[in-house]
Amino acid sequence: MSKRDYYEVLEVNRNASEAEIKKAYRKLAIQYHPDKNPGDKAAEEKFKELSEAYAVLSDAQQRATYDQFGHAGLGGGGFSSGGFGGGSPFEDIFGDIFGDIFGGGQTRRGGRGRRGDDLRYNLSISFEEAAFGLETKIQIPRHQPCETCNGSGAAEGTEPRTCGTCQGAGQVRYQQGFFSLTRPCPECSGEGKIVDKPCKSCHGSGRVRKKKSISLKIPAGVETGTRLKMSGEGESGEKGGPPGDLYVVISVENHPIFEREGRDVICEVPVSFSQAALGCELQVPTLDGKVKLKVPAGTQSGKVLKLGGKGIPSLQGYGRGDQLVVIRVETPTKLTSKQKELLEEFAREGGEDVNPMGKGFFDKVKELFD
Repeated sequence: MSKRDYYEVLEVNRNASEAEIKKAYRKLAIQYHPDKNPGDKAAEEKFKELSEAYAVLSDAQQRATYDQFGHAGLGGGGFSSGGFGGGSPFEDIFGDIFGDIFGGGQTRRGGRGRRGDDLRYNLSISFEEAAFGLETKIQIPRHQPCETCNGSGAAEGTEPRTCGTCQGAGQVRYQQGFFSLTRPCPECSGEGKIVDKPCKSCHGSGRVRKKKSISLKIPAGVETGTRLKMSGEGESGEKGGPPGDLYVVISVENHPIFEREGRDVICEVPVSFSQAALGCELQVPTLDGKVKLKVPAGTQSGKVLKLGGKGIPSLQGYGRGDQLVVIRVETPTKLTSKQKELLEEFAREGGEDVNPMGKGFFDKVKELFD
């Protein structure tokens, strides 16, 4: 059976670059690898054909010979399974390809432990605590190194022994066709060590679950959704591996008076009709306590007055926002007879000027529709 053109096999043009050839081989090798197509002879043959083509086209000298003389220039043999030494063209992509085929995770070598998992802790704090920060302690349930065996997993007076199957490497090598592949050792599950007598406290895992009290400093200016990372405070690693991290996610409780908008604090303050009309001085609540605020005469409902520097501190540590005081003019709903008389007199005395905003609005309506 005649051999197919190597460029056709890899589905690339004859002028394809080295990177394009590598990318094409990687994609097709993952697709047709025997481990992903168990029992499929056609896929196995396709994989061998791909590997043969890549072995030639990834080597500049062999590619030049093939371009000039075709398969005949390679002695009719093309790909040879005996040529995978230190300079093999497969070495630079071997790890990427088989990382995808076997799950993409890093393989543990020589009993090297696995990194501990990251943890998340949801913390609810008050509006004021978010504004000014606080120091607190939180209790985190997590796995920690076993104190009885110091994390080895072995019973007191014993030590884990080196795995005889992989000689402590954590991996075994086997031959599949023309490839020499490695996989985690089945005897020690890739640990490189075997515990014959497990520790009674941790049952051989090297870890126990306990609660740990952790001091936490929350900076001023945090808001709902802020994540604080505490390196090394997550789950402990297995078999001496490094610990994971702890992420504290902040949730800020609502405040009965204040609302937050960026670094500004918004507060609605009610005033009476007479206060708004005549002007007044109010005691307004802020995050720092009550302060005096002058309300100008003729203030309309919805008017925003600013108290500079009374807002939320910057999370970066410089400056504060403002407090925005929204004036809400309250209309009286229950009037005495005397109050009604006075208001009616007020209306007659002022005429249309009693409601300057209303006058302007109705003047515009008249212009549009009359």
